[in-house]
Amino acid sequence: MAKAKKTEVEASLVSSNPEITKPRLIKLIIKNYRCIGSTPVEIDLNDIVVLVGANNVGKSSILKAYELAMSQGSGKADLKREDFPNNTIDNDNLPEIELHTIVYDNSPGDKWIQVLENGEMLVRERWVWNGEGKPKREGWEVEASSWSENVPWGAPNVANARRPEPHRVDAFDSPEEQAKAIKKLLMQALNDRVKNLKAQNQEEGQEENDYKKLIAHVKALQKKIVLEAKDQIDAVNQELSDLVARVFPNYKIDFDAKPEDDLDSAINLFKADPQLLMGPADGYLSTIDRQGSGARRTLLWTAIKFISENNQKGKDNGAVVRPHLLLIDEPEICLHPNAIREACNLLYDLPSSDNWQVMVTTHSPIFIDFSKDNTTIIKVEKTSNGEIKGTTVFRPDKVQLDDDDKRNLKLLNICDPYVAEFFFGGKVIVVEGDTEYTAFNYIKRQKPEEYKDINIIRARGKATIVSLIKVLNHFGSDYAVLHDCDIPIITTKRGIEMANPAWGNNPNILNAMNAKPVGKSTRLLASLPNFELAYFGEVAENEKPYNALRTLEQDEVKFDTVEALLKALVDFASPPPINCTEWTSIEDLEQKLMDSLSG
Repeated sequence: MAKAKKTEVEASLVSSNPEITKPRLIKLIIKNYRCIGSTPVEIDLNDIVVLVGANNVGKSSILKAYELAMSQGSGKADLKREDFPNNTIDNDNLPEIELHTIVYDNSPGDKWIQVLENGEMLVRERWVWNGEGKPKREGWEVEASSWSENVPWGAPNVANARRPEPHRVDAFDSPEEQAKAIKKLLMQALNDRVKNLKAQNQEEGQEENDYKKLIAHVKALQKKIVLEAKDQIDAVNQELSDLVARVFPNYKIDFDAKPEDDLDSAINLFKADPQLLMGPADGYLSTIDRQGSGARRTLLWTAIKFISENNQKGKDNGAVVRPHLLLIDEPEICLHPNAIREACNLLYDLPSSDNWQVMVTTHSPIFIDFSKDNTTIIKVEKTSNGEIKGTTVFRPDKVQLDDDDKRNLKLLNICDPYVAEFFFGGKVIVVEGDTEYTAFNYIKRQKPEEYKDINIIRARGKATIVSLIKVLNHFGSDYAVLHDCDIPIITTKRGIEMANPAWGNNPNILNAMNAKPVGKSTRLLASLPNFELAYFGEVAENEKPYNALRTLEQDEVKFDTVEALLKALVDFASPPPINCTEWTSIEDLEQKLMDSLSG
């Protein structure tokens, strides 16, 4: 007798208990894959992960590696020889991808769970490719402290059942591939909606939804057809049985149409190859692959927005939606500046439904938003020995931004979308306002070779300087800060003396600077009492940046003074000019201000 086919039991990463939080992916480790060598590249995972770095340092390889880990059981996890470093299969340095997951129950099995110092439960898995083709999946056994071919959550081809399904969009996909990706996203959203209709429980007295009505009608139609064809089926069964019995006595044939089995899989509500057309409302509509690059990219954002809103509706209705992972290379390509900002907003809003994660590579600071709580920024770079290195340079839960910081940075992002440019490299100088920002950039343009690779960030206020310093401290950057010291007491228009709020921000700036990481170099300079009075001798009534430009163009002495200030901010050993001071205490600053004003 033939062996019955083994039925594989699906092991979901998500607990059957809805009160148990779903697992959280926290780390991806990659070795010996494409341009990534034997030194592991570690990526801290979050709802939004932004990969920054120069060209050809492995950002796209990280996207692809994440897709591989999420795609086991499908052909997407297969490697070709060109995916091995130097196109060589080295048995001592095989491609390896490791994934760390935080779980909230013991569904993977106790022997796989490592309890961390903070009480969280960690499960480690890895995929190793011994050659071209599919990988071998292994789990980390905690007590044995070794990798095992026995794995948490069961068989490799089902363990990914509730991990995010990857959707990767390359920077330079062909028009056909881009159109295919857009259609796949839209079809996924529609199919998720159908699954929700299938899963909805019908309460007593509640009318069936349209999908369940359709299933009931199809069942009835199938029964009718089978009943009408019963005589013909019986005749076929008898004739076939008679023929087979000549060779196998006492055997018979029974053809069972199984009219009511697995109707959900039998019914496809949409075309196998849907068409997506685009064009003017009163003109010809052509397929997406015939549209321009900008139009295709804009349509991609539209599809993402639809999915995000669709998933939120499903969440509001209590529906279960499979999580998804969007992996996208350089989303700013081919987009108008206004569309870039909208694309950024859509990407950051996508995880709000709790069913999407996003990982992007970018060369645009517009795609970095400090005010978000769910974003990790990874700097990918190539070291002097040719190894690829991934460093987490920003993670909100470690920067300890308060609500005021988030509000300051959010407003700054709106005013200056390029404020995050320092994440892409170069020396960092934080200035308080537009006048000094304009003056320093004018000097940079006059002497580009002398002052290249310098990022000047305007905080547009002293309170925001503090917020930026917190980010720079977490970034681990060397940086300099220039601010107006202002005066301690001011007189209102009514002649009333009062404490100057601007002076009150000086201790906050100093405290933030003192929290810098060990081993990092910083410099804090203050203009006495402000930039215009200190270096130009007067404060313009209006158009301060424009007046600063005119002054620097026409007055060589003042140009030299401001350049000396810029040098002091770039080279920490260079002395600051007159009416500028480096200070270490509020008493020190107040005394230097008094000396300056009296002198």
